[in-house]
Amino acid sequence: MKLSILCASLLYLISTIPLSLCATRYQPNWDSIDSRPIPAWYDEAKFGIFMHWGVYSVPSFFSEWFWYRWKGDKPYSLVIDFMKKNYRPGFTYADFARDFTTEFFDPAQWADIIKASGAKYCVLTSKHHEGFTNWPSNSSWNWNSMDVGPKRDLVGELAAGIRNNTNVHFGLYYSLFEWFNPLFLKDKANGFTTTEYRDRVQSPDLYDLVNRYKPEVIWTDGSGTANSDYWKSTEFLAWLYNDSPVKDTVVVNDRWGDDCPCKHGGYYTCHDRYDPGVLQKHKFEDAMSVTKGGWGYAREKPLRSYLTAPELLVHLIRVVSCGGNLLLNIGPTHDGRIMPIFEERLRQIGSWLKVNGEGIYSSRPWRKQNDTVTPNVWYTTSPKNKAVYAFLLEWPVNNLVYLRDPVVTSTTTVSMLGHDAPLKWTVGNHGRGMNVTLPLLNPATMPCDWAWTLKLVGVE
Repeated sequence: MKLSILCASLLYLISTIPLSLCATRYQPNWDSIDSRPIPAWYDEAKFGIFMHWGVYSVPSFFSEWFWYRWKGDKPYSLVIDFMKKNYRPGFTYADFARDFTTEFFDPAQWADIIKASGAKYCVLTSKHHEGFTNWPSNSSWNWNSMDVGPKRDLVGELAAGIRNNTNVHFGLYYSLFEWFNPLFLKDKANGFTTTEYRDRVQSPDLYDLVNRYKPEVIWTDGSGTANSDYWKSTEFLAWLYNDSPVKDTVVVNDRWGDDCPCKHGGYYTCHDRYDPGVLQKHKFEDAMSVTKGGWGYAREKPLRSYLTAPELLVHLIRVVSCGGNLLLNIGPTHDGRIMPIFEERLRQIGSWLKVNGEGIYSSRPWRKQNDTVTPNVWYTTSPKNKAVYAFLLEWPVNNLVYLRDPVVTSTTTVSMLGHDAPLKWTVGNHGRGMNVTLPLLNPATMPCDWAWTLKLVGVE
């Protein structure tokens, strides 16, 4: 009798131990850090919005690298000429900060546009390589959005706007290094044997951002030729995964030092605009922009520099088919507006996802990513829906498309997302694949304007 009571008491005590104490404790080394599974929400999300916004949005010329291309080691003549023609002698980059006014910045309006895009997460630049912080960083005196310019906590306001108005996951970009910070330049000159910049700026900033704003994505960038040992990346990530307020949901990328891209961290970005076009063994993200070059808003860019909605959808479909996510960038203006052309593109994608999102969100790569015979067809699959999705990037001639790779069965059915009636199909030549007859539709009855999705059930 006493033994049974003791056993019952022990079982009760065990059951009351917090699960967090029983969970894996990650160690500050890459073998341990890399073993952490990426939280499921990120893979299911597939699509996010990136926003590059800072003092570079004031000149809004060339790109977010404006300062470096003006005063860096290898300045660009077009940037130098722009300054000579438009600003007084002696004008400094710091003088731009007072005009980073953000008077039209409405976090709820931004949240509405992001929600309408169909994105499931967003990533705001908290600090780019210029060093200006979009929150009142204690490490960036008089070079932050509370001390100069907006006199606002831009990170905090957008975080609240997103969380109060959407179910979108909020994330932050952070540049590890700064082009012209004297502390960083000193450490670099010493071969990174000194760590004054890291200890006084970078490390305090990262802990502050996580504790203050609880981002569920941390998108680091810019190692400045230093490796992850200098940045103490594994120590930070061990804390992030073990003890931070977002330890169970946070995801990170792979830019934690020169030794990390495509090798260590969370999901891989490898390099900007990473679109491998083939199935990857590791979760990846294609970070790209609505514009063909640069990330910050640049006023001089002509219309041809902006990708069209069909072009952007090709990127989304191809990346998701290969197992990745798409992080699509826009560049807000210095006064806090999302320009109509950016808003239009995001809302166009969102309208498409309302019809075709079943084949995107929570999907998985299929055994084939791109059809063997018909090149403008890409595939995903959904084990939950027991379906394969074939994305047609072009409407076929004579309304007939040949899909080489699906293996049909006696239970195979075909439909088009956004169209109610089932579609007719026949077995392909030599018993391989299938010929699908698309419905005769006019523009008014098309389920969407671009990239139509066939839902195949009962195929192998």
